[in-house]
Amino acid sequence: MSDEAAGAAYRIEDLAHLSGATVRTIRAYQDRGLLPRPERRGRANVYADTHLARLRQIADLLDRGYTLASIKELLEAWDTGRGLGGVLGLVAEVDGPWTDEEAARISRAELDERFGGSPDDAAVAEAVELGVLERIPGDEDTFLVPSPQELGVAVELHAAGVPLSAISGHLRELRVQVEHIADRFLEFTTEHVFARYLGEHPPTDAEAAEAASLVRRLRPLAQQTVDAELARAMRLFAHRHLREQLGAGQPRDRADEVRSVEIPAATMRAVASLVGPSQVAAFVTAAAEREVQARALDHLAANHAKHGMIDQSP
Repeated sequence: MSDEAAGAAYRIEDLAHLSGATVRTIRAYQDRGLLPRPERRGRANVYADTHLARLRQIADLLDRGYTLASIKELLEAWDTGRGLGGVLGLVAEVDGPWTDEEAARISRAELDERFGGSPDDAAVAEAVELGVLERIPGDEDTFLVPSPQELGVAVELHAAGVPLSAISGHLRELRVQVEHIADRFLEFTTEHVFARYLGEHPPTDAEAAEAASLVRRLRPLAQQTVDAELARAMRLFAHRHLREQLGAGQPRDRADEVRSVEIPAATMRAVASLVGPSQVAAFVTAAAEREVQARALDHLAANHAKHGMIDQSP
């Protein structure tokens, strides 16, 4: 029988080269039961295409965040005929795009034109570092734009007079806060929705399909919640900032004087980690105003209750 009819035969060094794994890793997988033992032919160990396919499966699952222990269970399920379709379908759903926005391409000339016509290599490099632009291998004059909307916001802000360095700094700060929101939303949904699918054993195909359906349903909820809360906050703070600006330069009553208050450094750090350094003052002001209003309402309610009791006395 020819080698072609019998299938490919590899030495362990050949298998390592083709799979991208090291010889030591291949042997470790064998010891863990992740990879079948090779066939013994005379004095040599011979590996087949099935070993190569299995190594590629393991590498793919590792890239998706699975541990070796989980991978072993998944592969055992595959070997017993239960399949990986449901689990990989769920992984594909989670790894899929979380926005309907489509990436676009932009030339360096068009980019310079949109930002005033003056080339700024430092600004472009920073945009690449932030992921607002992505370089295209082999084409130095064209960039991929993952989010044209985000780039459009930067264009409008720059046209309104905001320096590019300030836009980049604002994006870095905003990104930290948004990542915190995303992390908390995922923790919340994992605890209350997906915990039942995350036991010690991989979910069945039916459970994985149900979880994938939930991912599709919950996907837009985070953005909808953030949109609603951002609109509420913008109404609140825009009104406050407008009043402050309209009152600037006008004489203040003693009651409207701005006074400095010492706040413990630990409290300020906690507030900064919650809302970001640039929003600390606004947060503290809003919290103080809310407390004053709450106490005023409590005082009114207490007076009302007191007078009500007096009125009912004989």
